[in-house]
Amino acid sequence: MDADEILIAQKAYVYLADVGTVAPADDSVALDPDWRNVGYFTPDSLKLNDEPAFGQVESHQSLRPTRRFQTGETESIAVDLQQWSGENFRAVYGGGELTEIAPGHYKFVKPNIGERGDVAAIIEVIDGTKRYRWVVPRCTQVEGVELGLQRTAESILPLRLEVMGSDVGDASYLLTNDDSFAPAA
Repeated sequence: MDADEILIAQKAYVYLADVGTVAPADDSVALDPDWRNVGYFTPDSLKLNDEPAFGQVESHQSLRPTRRFQTGETESIAVDLQQWSGENFRAVYGGGELTEIAPGHYKFVKPNIGERGDVAAIIEVIDGTKRYRWVVPRCTQVEGVELGLQRTAESILPLRLEVMGSDVGDASYLLTNDDSFAPAA
């Protein structure tokens, strides 16, 4: 039992970049300037989800499955952004076009079907001196967008990303300076 192994996400940050942007080598190296901090988000909204899927074999001789095997896995990131900006709109809608239609006046057009693009993401969590960086080289915004426009609360932008795989490298990974992650000798 070790209370130092309890994580309290005292600060958290979300960064997005184009797929292929250089990822950090460890948990504390400065990020490439192409990583864009999405800014403020609600304190209870950041969630990372990993959902394995399994198939099973049933046999006449057993009332329970006789074998299970993994058939897939879904990983996702959810966060409710508080800062409204053109780039955050592009992130939430999976792309789109931003143009200046007149000096000081702008237009955002959501992407058409088939035009959503992938992004890279980093989720950084800090607890005292411990740092955790989840690196996702490629993910896609996969959910619809519902904007609540209340008079008595901030209007949030729901960013929902699903991790995409590839045949090169890890689909996602964690970098940390937390000594409790040191491999057993």
